[in-house]
Amino acid sequence: MDGVPRVPEQWRPEESAALRFGVLGPVRAWHGEKALSTGSPQQRALLAALLLREGRTATAGELIDALWGDEPPSQALAAVRTYASRLRKVLPAGVMVSESGGYAIRGLPEEALDVSLAQALAADAEKAKAAGDLCRARALLNEALALWDGEPLASLPGPYAETQRARLDEWRLQLLESRLDMDLEQGCHAEAVSELTALTAAHPLRERLRELLMLALYRSGRQAEALAVYADTRHLLAEELGVDPRSGLKELQQRILQADPGLAEPSGPAAEPPPAPVRPAQLPATVPDFTGRDAFVAELSDVLASAEGRVMAVSALAGIGGVGKTTLAVHVAHQARAAFPDGQLYVDLQGAGQRAAEPETVLGAFLRALGTADSAIPDSLEERSALYRSVLDGRRVLVLLDNARDAAQVRPLLPGMEGCAALVTSRVRMVGLAGAHLVDLDVMSPEEALQLFTKIVGEERVASEREAALDVVAACGFLPLAIRIAASRLAARRTWTVSVLAAKLADERRRLDELQAGDLAVKATFELGYGQLDPPQARAFRLLGLADGPDMSLAAAAAVLDLPAEETEDLLESLVDTSLLESAAPGRYRYHDLVRLYARACAERDEHPPSERDAAMARLLDFYLATAAEVFAIERPGDRLVDHLEQTRTPGLVFPDRRAAQDWLYSEAVPLLACVRQSSGGATLRRAVDLLWAAVDLAESGANAKEYEAAATALRDAARVASDRRAEGRAILVLANARHWSGLFDQADQEARQALALSEAAADPLPCCWAANILGAFAFYQSRYAEAEEYLERAIREFRACGDRSGAAAALCNLSRLHLETDRAHSAVDLAQQGTEMYEELGHSLKVANGRYALGMALSKSGRPADATHRLREALQVFRASRQRLWEGMTLFRLAEVDLLAQRPAQAAANSEMALALLRGIGGEWRRGNVLTVLGKSLNGIGQPGRAQVCWREALEIYVKLNSPEAAEVQALLAPAAAA
Repeated sequence: MDGVPRVPEQWRPEESAALRFGVLGPVRAWHGEKALSTGSPQQRALLAALLLREGRTATAGELIDALWGDEPPSQALAAVRTYASRLRKVLPAGVMVSESGGYAIRGLPEEALDVSLAQALAADAEKAKAAGDLCRARALLNEALALWDGEPLASLPGPYAETQRARLDEWRLQLLESRLDMDLEQGCHAEAVSELTALTAAHPLRERLRELLMLALYRSGRQAEALAVYADTRHLLAEELGVDPRSGLKELQQRILQADPGLAEPSGPAAEPPPAPVRPAQLPATVPDFTGRDAFVAELSDVLASAEGRVMAVSALAGIGGVGKTTLAVHVAHQARAAFPDGQLYVDLQGAGQRAAEPETVLGAFLRALGTADSAIPDSLEERSALYRSVLDGRRVLVLLDNARDAAQVRPLLPGMEGCAALVTSRVRMVGLAGAHLVDLDVMSPEEALQLFTKIVGEERVASEREAALDVVAACGFLPLAIRIAASRLAARRTWTVSVLAAKLADERRRLDELQAGDLAVKATFELGYGQLDPPQARAFRLLGLADGPDMSLAAAAAVLDLPAEETEDLLESLVDTSLLESAAPGRYRYHDLVRLYARACAERDEHPPSERDAAMARLLDFYLATAAEVFAIERPGDRLVDHLEQTRTPGLVFPDRRAAQDWLYSEAVPLLACVRQSSGGATLRRAVDLLWAAVDLAESGANAKEYEAAATALRDAARVASDRRAEGRAILVLANARHWSGLFDQADQEARQALALSEAAADPLPCCWAANILGAFAFYQSRYAEAEEYLERAIREFRACGDRSGAAAALCNLSRLHLETDRAHSAVDLAQQGTEMYEELGHSLKVANGRYALGMALSKSGRPADATHRLREALQVFRASRQRLWEGMTLFRLAEVDLLAQRPAQAAANSEMALALLRGIGGEWRRGNVLTVLGKSLNGIGQPGRAQVCWREALEIYVKLNSPEAAEVQALLAPAAAA
């Protein structure tokens, strides 16, 4: 890499192994954990010159030139000797040597000097990139860049240090550009915009950074800003250097103007074509429309190819019925025929049925196929197995054992000889086959599924109804058998359209009945597996299928089954072994969509008494509510909500710390919200509403805001149908809160009023407090300040009356913001301080961050930017640790406002861009408009007026659409440009 200091292989004496040097920042040295004194600036400059000479000797004259250039002092040589003598005393013996009238540093391992380590990491990154491993390449470059600790060779005098400083700075920019280029290749364009904005501000004439910024903006859907970057660059280059942008920048502008599809997504390497199929003589015919499975075909082919020179190669494929195990195995066996010239044997072991094939019977058939006379075939299993191995000795034979019951059935049938191989398919994982290569076969990818469907139905019919075809294969759960049945039905009915078939499969209750054609039926395939379960397994299979979530944790499954965790795990793992259940991750389990439908059908048919189905789902709801309440109590100590929730009969989890509680909530978000929606009727309605309230972080963080809002809407509607005012009031309050975080203030305001009225009528005190607090916030947003103050003061009184100090602190912080807007900055600081101190007394770290956020705003508008920045950064740290993406984005936005006040536009632009990326899809358009306004001001301050205008125009569109008063400020910002 040009301009990079090269460090050759050097001596590595043991005594210097713990010695480390840093030049990518202040020049420093350490021996173990002890920092060494490197002396005066000139002495450090001499040390740096020696370190960067890569172990070569520097003469005294060269060192004098390095330290003083053309005007050395009269005693320069004596000074060099003095510096060298002092360094020799500080460093371990033998590291600094004198020779030929000069000096050198020798014997350092590569990792001892940060420049050497950075170069090694950069070289490894290049290799990883060349190999196509961009993730590793990016990680290595980030590791290299992290070695910089400020300005290289900081504060060192002399021309050599100045030259090296410039070179190391340039190298760092090259590494940054390489890493940013990889960011864009991997689709991280939105995240890259912030960093590129700051870099272009710091290096305005560096066109490669501008080019990357244009591409990142374009891929983030910000085409106008991308073009504005080009216009700003052209203007700057003409003004500063009198030149036009280079050809690459011009070409990119034209491609953006033309919306070149090649810019939309990074280009990836072309997929290798699948190997050409071959036709064996003694195997079942391969299906003519075999589709996809390229990775599995390659993996299994590699195992079979390794049979030569080995005792035996065995691959065992496991998977759910209908997933295509036999089809894949037959296809691979056909391809491997040339490698097994002595024959390929096949048997269906009927392991999924009630009468599995006996191994001795199979061996008799195999021996006959291998030319053994009937009279020579012994009677016992052991003798037949021994003769089978003897007959195979010296031969190269492939054995396909299809549909095996278990490992015991398979073992006597394995060839066991060098050069032979076996392929085994089963619904059970063959963990008992020593040395077997185990493969878990999953459903097809959507692309593969559509290809299979198209091959059977015909390109013409599918091309005109591609979306409907995607709906069909999705309804089939991407299960090959189901796709083949659906496609065959359609192919046999020329009057049907693809949309007709999709509509028939849309009804989940009839879907399994629709998926049958001739002697093929998905339900019959599943029935074979279900029929082999013992009663506890069958009960677990039925009841766990009732839950709607995409997967389920072991703890949740234990609640559903009302069993200890250890017994539950044994049951679930046994179901995984039968392939009726999948292990999504350690401790998490899931059904294939069609298997879930079958499990529910079994529950309706076989579960007695039927009330056990409702009881199982009630236990799941109780488990989630009890655990979510525990998380809420840990996150919000002193908050009285947990005292006002419905009682549960099933216990929840207990967490050792706040991090574990957060991990549970976010990992369980989707199944938890699915349980809420499933529990919106009858006796479980109130508990479902309270579960949603206790899980409020899922909305407030922005992590699952849309799903949370949809669940709240469903609960509100269910409560209205049930005429349950208490449940309806709480559900609407939860919904109003969700709308608040989505920026839908008008809807949220109306709903909060409804929630307050319903909660008052139901004598439900805590929702009344929160409704008043929320109404105060909405009135403030809409500039109804007198009404806002009335609601917030009411909220403070009622929270205190309920003994809810946490709620009172929240209302105080909201009141602080109101005082700011009504020119009462001093009291605003006091109110925010009160709220923050109350949170601190409660030990409420997340809400302390909310308090510091409010305090930071108050301090900023009180003319104390340094204090404001400090408080906001404290809040930012907590929000990041708590995964509160919405609040993290809003805090970055507030920091950008403070940066502007402190005349730090480049930092303001970087913080605004990070805020914009974090608030993508959450927080609502009004908040996005606020960030765009500040971003425009920041960009204008760093000399990018074109981008600033684009941001302001977008903000103005948002404000006009929302009828927000902020539109006037943005119009004023745009006015000078319009006049020009």
